Amino acid sequence: MASRRIIKPAFYTTAALATGGAVYAAYRPRDIPGSEAASVPPPNYRPGGFKAPDFPEIKSRAEQIADLKRSSGTPVGKKGSITNILGGSKEGEAASQADELYDLLIIGAGATGAGVALDAATRGLRVAVVERDDFSSGTSSKSTKLVHGGVRYLEKAFWELDYNQYKLVKEALRERRYFLDTAPHLSEWLPIMIPLDKWWKAPYFWAGTKAYDFLAGSENIETSYFLTRSKALEAFPMLKKTDLVGALVYYDGAHNDSRMNVSIAMTAALYGATIVNHIEVTSLEKDASGRVCGARVRDCVQEKDGKKADEFSIRAKGVINATGPFSDAIRKMDDPSVQEIVAPSSGVHVILPGYYSPAKMGLIDPSTSDGRVIFFLPWQGNTIAGTTDAPTNITANPIAGEEEINWILSEIKGYLQPDINVRRGDVLAAWSGIRPLVRDPKAKKTEGLVRNHLITTSESGLMTVAGGKWTTYREMAEQTVDEALKEFKLSTTPVLNPPRVSGTELVDRGARNLDGSCQTHRVRLIGAHGYSNTLFINLIQHYGIETEVAKYLTTAYGDRAWTVAALSDPTEQRFPVRGIRISPLYPFVDGEVRYAVRHEYAQTAVDVLARRTRLAFLNAQAALEALPRVIDLMAEELKWDGKRKEREWTDGVQFLASMGLPKGKLSLTRKQVEQGDVGNYGDEEYHLYARHGEFKPPFPSQSAEREPLLLGMAMIGSLTLLPLSTDKPAETLKTDSKIGPGKNPVIGEDSPVNK
Repeated sequence: MASRRIIKPAFYTTAALATGGAVYAAYRPRDIPGSEAASVPPPNYRPGGFKAPDFPEIKSRAEQIADLKRSSGTPVGKKGSITNILGGSKEGEAASQADELYDLLIIGAGATGAGVALDAATRGLRVAVVERDDFSSGTSSKSTKLVHGGVRYLEKAFWELDYNQYKLVKEALRERRYFLDTAPHLSEWLPIMIPLDKWWKAPYFWAGTKAYDFLAGSENIETSYFLTRSKALEAFPMLKKTDLVGALVYYDGAHNDSRMNVSIAMTAALYGATIVNHIEVTSLEKDASGRVCGARVRDCVQEKDGKKADEFSIRAKGVINATGPFSDAIRKMDDPSVQEIVAPSSGVHVILPGYYSPAKMGLIDPSTSDGRVIFFLPWQGNTIAGTTDAPTNITANPIAGEEEINWILSEIKGYLQPDINVRRGDVLAAWSGIRPLVRDPKAKKTEGLVRNHLITTSESGLMTVAGGKWTTYREMAEQTVDEALKEFKLSTTPVLNPPRVSGTELVDRGARNLDGSCQTHRVRLIGAHGYSNTLFINLIQHYGIETEVAKYLTTAYGDRAWTVAALSDPTEQRFPVRGIRISPLYPFVDGEVRYAVRHEYAQTAVDVLARRTRLAFLNAQAALEALPRVIDLMAEELKWDGKRKEREWTDGVQFLASMGLPKGKLSLTRKQVEQGDVGNYGDEEYHLYARHGEFKPPFPSQSAEREPLLLGMAMIGSLTLLPLSTDKPAETLKTDSKIGPGKNPVIGEDSPVNK
């Protein structure tokens, strides 16, 4: 540490002299993904008038389950029911079973599992994917929403002369560009500011951001640049003015993580993968030689409907475990005595109102109170802040701890203007994601956890891929499939008739060369082909969608926004013509619920609120208010009875408890929510918080003229005329945090980052 205190100032001085006063320049971007014209022109440019795009259909969930059953040699009827084998030779039967056998069975449909499925399917392999919950239901939906190389990893690589860290950054920067090119509607370039409180820090951070640009090479788009103090405050008015001397701005990517995951899964389905959510693996199956050759699964949706879960087997030449934090649970199905490789770490994020940050500028604090990096980023109209790094238990829906939330808020206060009061009550949502740091079971015990991914195969042939990060999901998938080809002795085949993902005769440029090699760096995802920055205008003109809604739909669905708009109900108003919002605060509409059920395998209300739309992540209370409407829309689509609707309500409220919904709201009934009781704050704190709903006076007999007087007297505090609510907006959450009050939630002897 002493040497670092000497070396760093010397480096600053040297860098300053070398740059000759450092002439800073900002360059215009050359070709930002999404800014170019769409590959497929919008319908209004076609001869003969308007005709909505005719997109290819994916198989229904029932059809996909029927395909899974066939792999075990069980004949299935047209509607997915099991039929009896009548006649036929044993030789013919064996040949039929061999034809239905999958090359790969992937357990887990997060970013990694879905990515492996897309890679394998585009190499001509026969692939099956099963997910116990929903696509992106775990870690993949709870990220910082960045697509980045990792500035902090680059700093470590330099100071610690760590080649692995350097390699990780280099690979991630390349993958960052592939990420944005294949899904320009779901991702974007985001400028991120580094505030400077000392003038001598400028050369150091300038050199760091320029090195970041240099490593990106041709994959970079816009270079980093310096901002003077006045320009920094103009770009980020909320910044604390004290000690601010300027700022460096560099570029990284941002994305809608859960929608990205769903799009990868649905694209894999279009390319022929059998991919099904809400299917749980109950055991692994082995052949006579002890090799893993499949799995026993059950349909969780049938249980939700009050029926006995259908259990069946899936057979495959190779099985890949891609379950993230739950990797060890699957590995122990194979071998109960196996050494655990996952060291779970809790990453907590909080969502604040959008006024906490500019709409198009993020911020990184590289010098928090404990030395960790904290991000402060605009996302979906709100502001996301995080993250922490603390030991945690592995649970399906972990709850953000109050200590972690308060630590994030206290760090935020440190770099915002003092007249901006950062309040606990401004937290619209808070969640905890489990970061699956992994340890190589074949490495020495003294070696630490790896930040990159790990691919390992057990003696019985169960392959596990774990670790890594969102940005490198595609590379992880490529390496996993490469390893699977060798381990399971598989052969790829060219895809001669790729699906018309664009809905036209246009063949995706990435699909033209599906010769059996990995082409996922060029295969564009569902929605990308017809997307452009001006697509929302066509949507408004043809369907009369609100501007805010149209902009959102095109960035969430790309060209599939045409279908979402067509599935939206008429409003019976002059404008907007279509699209009834499920929450008045956000641009999510009824057509999305129908689209999620019909085209994205949504099976529960939580699937829609959390992962098809992102309402639960943006505002837990708004999600609770929207829950009845979402349940009713899904009930129409899926023919739910009253009991199923009641279960959806219970499950939905329980999930929202893990998203920051105050515990006082958890006991509200559906009727109370529909009556507007969610937003009732009958005390002096009502007007201080951002997440209240429509106010209803607690005394019905009082006239409307007396309400301002009553509120005013309550806020003055001289006399409490309004009854105190048992659920104040700043009420803390139920927590399963292992961090005690007053303790640092990030650094400790038992923290994975110290091992």
